[in-house]
Amino acid sequence: MLTSRLSRRAVLAGTAAAAALTTVPSLQGRAEAASVTPTYRWRTAVIGGTGFVTGVLFHPSVRGLAYARTDIGGAYRWDDRSARWIPLNDDLGWDDWNLLGVEAIAVDPAHPNRVYLSLGAYAQPWAGNGAVLRSEDRGATWARTDLTVKLGGNEDGRGAGERLLVDPRDSDTLWLGTRHDGLLKSTDRGATWKPVSFPATPSATGQGITLLVTAGRSVYAGWGDSDGTAANLYRTVDGTTWEAVPAQPSGAAAKVPIRAAYDCHTRELYVTYANAPGPNGQSDGSVHKLATASGKWTDVTPVKPGGTSDGSSDTFGYGGVAVDARRPGTVVVSTNNRWAAVDTLYRSTNGGRTWTSLKDSAVLDVSETPFLTFGADAPKFGWWIQAVAVDPYDSEHVVYGTGATLYGTRDLKHWAPQIRGLEETSVRQLISPPAGEAHLLSGLGDIGVMYHEWLTASPSRGMASNPVFGSATGLAQAAAKPSYVVRTGFGDHGNGAFSNDGGKSWAPFAAQPALAKDAPGPIATSSDASVLLWTFVHWDGTKYPAQRSTDNGATWSEVSTYPKGATPLADPADPTRFYAYDTDTGTLFASTDSGLTFTGRASGLPSGDSQFQLAAAPGRSGDLWLSTKTNGLYRSTDGGATFTKLTSCWASHTLAFGKAAKGADYPAIYQVGATEAITGVYRSDDGAKTWVRVNDDRHQWGWIGATIAADPRLYGRVYIATNGRGIQYGEPV
Repeated sequence: MLTSRLSRRAVLAGTAAAAALTTVPSLQGRAEAASVTPTYRWRTAVIGGTGFVTGVLFHPSVRGLAYARTDIGGAYRWDDRSARWIPLNDDLGWDDWNLLGVEAIAVDPAHPNRVYLSLGAYAQPWAGNGAVLRSEDRGATWARTDLTVKLGGNEDGRGAGERLLVDPRDSDTLWLGTRHDGLLKSTDRGATWKPVSFPATPSATGQGITLLVTAGRSVYAGWGDSDGTAANLYRTVDGTTWEAVPAQPSGAAAKVPIRAAYDCHTRELYVTYANAPGPNGQSDGSVHKLATASGKWTDVTPVKPGGTSDGSSDTFGYGGVAVDARRPGTVVVSTNNRWAAVDTLYRSTNGGRTWTSLKDSAVLDVSETPFLTFGADAPKFGWWIQAVAVDPYDSEHVVYGTGATLYGTRDLKHWAPQIRGLEETSVRQLISPPAGEAHLLSGLGDIGVMYHEWLTASPSRGMASNPVFGSATGLAQAAAKPSYVVRTGFGDHGNGAFSNDGGKSWAPFAAQPALAKDAPGPIATSSDASVLLWTFVHWDGTKYPAQRSTDNGATWSEVSTYPKGATPLADPADPTRFYAYDTDTGTLFASTDSGLTFTGRASGLPSGDSQFQLAAAPGRSGDLWLSTKTNGLYRSTDGGATFTKLTSCWASHTLAFGKAAKGADYPAIYQVGATEAITGVYRSDDGAKTWVRVNDDRHQWGWIGATIAADPRLYGRVYIATNGRGIQYGEPV
């Protein structure tokens, strides 16, 4: 159980992951693949970051080498020649979705090609155990050790660390701090792990070890479960015996050690603290330094939390910390969870006696990633800043992670996203329009809806505004009038909007049901854009009847015969027809009077999973396809009166239609599903009689069951929604 409420992104990502866990298939009753896998080229649609960068680590002995970790999108290596981040974990497949949450990174200063990752997004009962990956070639290839414990790379405390460390006395020895299972040690470079004695006792719900850091030949460990009076920082000088560090700070402002950095020139260890692990829930914090030779502690907190800013309480904790390897006594720290005055970086050149706020003189340039304004006139300096790093070869090259990007500077004044190649979006909806400038519209977690006029550059309009959404919950386009698009989501100034220019610009619905503020669910528009159907699902899972509008959202009326919480689907050819699949009962409901009333049709279909998905073949009335995960794929050609289960695949999670193959009389069908052992991306050019897998083992991206889209104008192009690696798209080579 988490100790504080997660952000909506974390909650939804966790929900999707938990649902994915239920889909691990039996290996019996598989149909055979129909043909050889075609060659596809896979790329990432550029948005630019969009997720929480929880850690950044420059290699101490190699210029231009750095690593970054994310909470749900894997780890990356910085390629200095191309100035891009290279994803390192796209090969993790469907069953390994939990491993895309990176708890920690470790590098070996004596062996520059070695890098280690501890992986595991959730420590909950429904999640699998963690794993350690080890590489001898900077992450190009990996060896894997599965752990017997769980890690929490997307839980509270995910911005702390690092929790993984190469011992300074012996490169074969590694330390791994866990949340609930104490301290682990490996003496064979991460191949095997054993628990070791540690003075603090772990619990099933605590933070456990929050950080591991080298200070000379000693190793220090932070403990996240102190009450503010008991010790929370320990050390070993011999690699065997651990002891509490004497005279360490106490109190609420020093309750949880978040991060630490060692200045080898001054032999001082800087530690950031907060009263909660973060990134949420912190309201107090401090920065202290320890003179490791004398044992003297000094409070060097830049600004004490608890004042006021613009009439609001200026509460926050401290998060990131990094020392300048070239300049003794130079250190950078970050605030975290500071909403009144906005988070900042403080820099000191005299060991923390005085500090300068880098935010105060910062010039931010987000022209490469316009969404970072979040619909405002200018971007914020950042929030959730717990990852901070100073380039050991360039004192003025500082980077810091936020909840949405990674900023960097080369002169301590001008800042811009240093994010190329790193995409962490959790994708919820995808549409590939049949006409217009954009080949893709997307609905995303945390950053609303995007109009992708290009796939190789961040959308120039940024997040859809008027109103701005956090997470999108619905996105639909009128089949016969593709210029008309509607969207729904969580927003402070309205929860629904429409567009008459294909999604370039938006206007809010003139009115909305009261339920919309707290429970905005999916929406559908009739093929001629004359009717809207909006359903409502609270974030806690409570379902409500759909509401109908015939005046573009000016007025709404409840549809009492609509199955509560079901996702509405418009017939692409007949504007009077709508469909909804009741996943609670396994019944298909249909309307032939423009959504006024719904009646049950086929029943006895798979039930009990809200992620079952209904799709309609373009240009055809009543041609419906039902993906029911490991229950298989079903088709109806009579508007849902009857369904037939297909035998060409044994699992189908989400399905879409694209341009037909040359000479084919039916659209190409794409699905995330399985025809044999591997859950992957498949295409059929013959109406689902046979399938070919179009992704490969290097391109899997964990759980990809949210949605899928295919291009109606370009044969072979398919768009994949990932839960932490953005939008992936593939084309035949």
